[in-house]
Amino acid sequence: MELQKVSSFIRSYIADDAGLLGEIYSEAVEQQVPVIRKETRELLKTQLLLLKPKNLLEIGTAVGYSALYMSKWIDKDAHITTIELSEERIAKAKKNILSMGKENQITVLAGDAADILPTLSDQTYDFIFVDAAKGQYIFYLPDVLRVSKPGALIFSDNILQDGDVLESHFTVEKRNRTIHDRMRDYIYALCNDKRIDTAVLSVADGVALSVRKRDMEESANAKL
Repeated sequence: MELQKVSSFIRSYIADDAGLLGEIYSEAVEQQVPVIRKETRELLKTQLLLLKPKNLLEIGTAVGYSALYMSKWIDKDAHITTIELSEERIAKAKKNILSMGKENQITVLAGDAADILPTLSDQTYDFIFVDAAKGQYIFYLPDVLRVSKPGALIFSDNILQDGDVLESHFTVEKRNRTIHDRMRDYIYALCNDKRIDTAVLSVADGVALSVRKRDMEESANAKL
């Protein structure tokens, strides 16, 4: 069965967001602003419900949809820090966050994630959602691992690049080859870094779920 038919079948069972959040999503799609796909959204929801994270980091705010969506499935005392480079999207995200009454739960950091990530404290976050410039994932990874707590989940979206990452370097359009190669490097790093355990899933445009390992002392204490 074709993957497109599978995706269409799955999406047919996913309810649209209600109210203002649904309007934010529809407007983003209409204006071709990148937002998480519905299948990815459902997987994200289940991980949040299972893990109940208290301190979340998002790399790639866009217009704030995914941060607002995540805020639905976490405790009221949990907090989301989200990073965005585009001034236009930051303004829209802040407006959307204020409209939803989530300004105390979601903080938008303005700037390049490559510059902001090194300023964040070690082992701060127990859930990290990576959904920004795909060619930069591999460069974010060292700091993403540094700021993640032992046991944290790193949720990386769009890692299959609409199937391009499966292809040979030379069969991909020249303008996409750098992203293709860097994403392959990223997937390899996720699957081979001894600090994390990773599952790569063919959900929507590809998702990697990476769990930050606990060190030996923490693991021993956890068994007591």
